[in-house]
Amino acid sequence: MLHTAATKPLSAALFMVGAMLIIGGIDNVIVLVAQEIGLWQFHFTRALTALPMVIVLSLIGLGTLWPRRWWAVALRSGLVALSMLFYFSALALMPIAQALAGLFTSPIFILIITVLVLGQPIGRWRILAVALGFLGILMVLQVDPRTFSWLTVLPVAGGFFYALGAISTRTFCAGESTVSMLAGLLVMLGSLGALGLLTLHLWPMESAAGPAGFVTRGWVWPMPQASPFVLLQAVGSVAGVFMIIKAYQLGEPSYVAVFEYSVMIFGPLYAFVLFGQTLSIGQLAGIALIMLAGMVIALRAR
Repeated sequence: MLHTAATKPLSAALFMVGAMLIIGGIDNVIVLVAQEIGLWQFHFTRALTALPMVIVLSLIGLGTLWPRRWWAVALRSGLVALSMLFYFSALALMPIAQALAGLFTSPIFILIITVLVLGQPIGRWRILAVALGFLGILMVLQVDPRTFSWLTVLPVAGGFFYALGAISTRTFCAGESTVSMLAGLLVMLGSLGALGLLTLHLWPMESAAGPAGFVTRGWVWPMPQASPFVLLQAVGSVAGVFMIIKAYQLGEPSYVAVFEYSVMIFGPLYAFVLFGQTLSIGQLAGIALIMLAGMVIALRAR
């Protein structure tokens, strides 16, 4: 007989909110990392730091490192890694609220892909949620056709590839250990970081000082200012992902997903406390619309 574990909604909610509290904080340090090193070195050094922690998670029985289907985990890792490259590039170049708004277009893209590619019908509530979410994104990103910049596209591209990664997780990675998927993502990000560093070594590009040169900066050593923040990112990301895993183990997915939007509160709040970043009334309203749209999509997914 098949037995399903009892859900613990309060514990699940606390784990997810705790995870978002961590991630909302550590993602703010990217702008400090970008003062000294580049995107590719960040992902390479963070992966080297975080992978031993993931191995420990496997050794204490939280999941196997070895995937059942290598191609599925590799595909999912590649898609999510691409989303993280876009997202972290955006974090270095714009306020965290705008980067998060772009990344959280992913539920909208998932819904659109579900309809256009998979041919699954959706109801009027989720259609309304897509419209509200899109309006909220425009408000937070402050899109103006007269002053349009490619920077606006960065976090939205992150949201698109994150959506593809989520779909591939559901479609191809059922039954895979979460530890193996986390390890696969770190290996992919580390490999892309190494490839980026090698490319910039062979074909150096002119790089501006500070965050403006984050994407085009090659290897920098030593990195005394960035090292503590890379370590913080490595520890925080592993801890945050573990808590996300635990939340989804304890609660019903569509219920738990709603609490993931708390990062859109914690991220800007940390940014205000640490760096004095403020939001306009329009941007706050946009964040509220994005959160509302995500909640409607998650709850209607039941």
